[in-house]
Amino acid sequence: MHQFPPLASFIELIRLAKQEDLAGGDVTSELTVPEKLVGVGTLYQKVVGVACGLPIVEHVCRLFDERLHVEMIPGFHLEHIEGRFSDHKLTPLLRIRGPMRSLLAAERTLLNFVQRMSGIATLTNRYVRRVENTRARIYDTRKTLPGYRSLDKYAVRAGGGANHRVGLFDMVLVKDNHVAQLDRREWGNQLEALIVLSRQKHPTLPIEIEVIDFAGFERVLAMKGVDIILLDNMDCPTMRRCVEARDSAGQRDRVQLEASGGVTLETVHDIALTGVERISVGALTHSVTALDISLEIEPE
Repeated sequence: MHQFPPLASFIELIRLAKQEDLAGGDVTSELTVPEKLVGVGTLYQKVVGVACGLPIVEHVCRLFDERLHVEMIPGFHLEHIEGRFSDHKLTPLLRIRGPMRSLLAAERTLLNFVQRMSGIATLTNRYVRRVENTRARIYDTRKTLPGYRSLDKYAVRAGGGANHRVGLFDMVLVKDNHVAQLDRREWGNQLEALIVLSRQKHPTLPIEIEVIDFAGFERVLAMKGVDIILLDNMDCPTMRRCVEARDSAGQRDRVQLEASGGVTLETVHDIALTGVERISVGALTHSVTALDISLEIEPE
C-alpha cells in the first residue's frame, strides 16, 4: 500500500466540504432522525475497479463527529483493499459506527473523496494494464482538480502509475511556450545555455525538454545535461525513429523519452510499442469518472 498524503495537504478540503453542507445544519435529519439514534454504515464498492482513498474516511468522520468510529470488516484488512483491483460487483470495504445524524451528515463528503480517488486509480490501472510487457510506464500530469493534487497523485500511484512533477518547483520542464520568443536560428545555443544555467542554480532537479519534430529531437539529444525529452503529439513512426536514434547514439541510459499529447486507452499500447519509457496521460485526473461506491446506513 502506498503512503497516504499527509493530513495537512487535504484537511482544508474536508473543512470546506463540511461548511458547504452544514452551514445551516442538516434540516432533514433533524426532522426525521432521533438525536440519540446510533447507526452503522457499510461502504460498498459496487462495480469492478480499484478502491482508493479509504484512509481519508477516518479523517472525514473525525472532523464531522469524533464519535464516529471507522472499523474494518472482519476478515478484511486495509492493505489488502486499498489500491487493489476487485473484479467483484459488490465488495464491502469498511464500516462506520456512531450517531445516525452524523453518519448522514458525513456521507456525501466521504463518498465524494473516495469515489473520485477510486475513479482515478481505476482509470490509471486500465492504462497500466495496456502497456504491460513493454518498457513504458504511465505518468500523470499537473491537470489535477485545484486543491486535490496530493490526493489525485496518490490515487495515480495506487492504480499502478507514476507521478510526474508535483508542481513548477521540482523539475525544469522547458515547453514550447517558454522558448516561443527565441529566434529559431539561435534556439539551440540559447537552450544549451539554459541547461548550463539550470545545472548551476538547481543542480538536483531533472531537466526535461519538449520537442515537436525529429529535427528538434536530434538537436536536443546532442545536448549534455538533458534527462528527459518530451515527444509532443508525435505519431508512432516518428517516436519509433526517435527511440532508434537515441539507442543508436548510445544514449539510452542517459536520456529517457516521454510521449505526450492525446493519449487514449485505444492508442496507448501502440505508443508503448515504440519503445518510449514514459507516457504521460492528462486524462487520468482531468477526465476522471467517479467509481460507483455507496454507504448503506441502518440503525444499529
